[in-house]
Amino acid sequence: MLNFKTVYNDASDDWIVLIHGAGGSLKTWKHQEDHFATDFNLLIVDLRDHGQSKNVDPAHSSYSFEIISKDIIHVMDHLKISKAHFVALSLGSVIIQDLATRYPEVVKSAVVAGGIFSATRSLKIFIETALLFNRFLPYQLMYGLFSYLVMPRKRNQFARKVYQKQAQLLKPSEYRKWLGLYSEFFGLINGFYRNQIHFPMHVIMGEEDYIFLRGAHRFTNTQIKATITEIANCGHICNLECPTHFNELAMNFLKEQMEFKQTAKHPV
Repeated sequence: MLNFKTVYNDASDDWIVLIHGAGGSLKTWKHQEDHFATDFNLLIVDLRDHGQSKNVDPAHSSYSFEIISKDIIHVMDHLKISKAHFVALSLGSVIIQDLATRYPEVVKSAVVAGGIFSATRSLKIFIETALLFNRFLPYQLMYGLFSYLVMPRKRNQFARKVYQKQAQLLKPSEYRKWLGLYSEFFGLINGFYRNQIHFPMHVIMGEEDYIFLRGAHRFTNTQIKATITEIANCGHICNLECPTHFNELAMNFLKEQMEFKQTAKHPV
């Protein structure tokens, strides 16, 4: 199964499952791990082909979001986690959309960083340009180029370097399989956008996330159970660029969900 890391908290029965973005790994959450572990049990996964998740069975010649979601459910079943809060970054937000659609019973709530929700014109141009460049640019070079497009400012440099380093672990053949997910990408986010979500979600975006910010606002404006917060002077990978602020926002939201559950169990 996927490579994963667990952090146990004997005082809690609540779990957080952390899902990184394309090219990332469980190291994406290094600034969140200790903070979240004070109140929750943690399951941190390396998605298929990422980090140490190599040669995951069963092997597939091409990927779908169904396969990626099943990988996560397999680990949760192995650990007997029936329901959890989810925290996701970038493409991880799209994986949560698929997972919540296929397995709605497993999602308590979600925190999303740099969320991808709505097929805005800028997002379509970004994806189409990436697919075009992929025809003649080596994967590592193209990933480096687009990391600059997504995170162009000097203050984005740290997050940019972290993701570029993690992405080196992907082989070209693995990258091409992940690129194939875009055949169902827009259908998935458009379908999720049109329906009301059944769980509380807080979307945390950097105010300089130029490609994805508008779509995140469009999504949360249509959703009764979704809220959004922008972090000033911050880009796409806001959990790495502004970890203190991100952690505070995420934990405040997640603790509210715990308090709501306890109140529901013991009404006054």
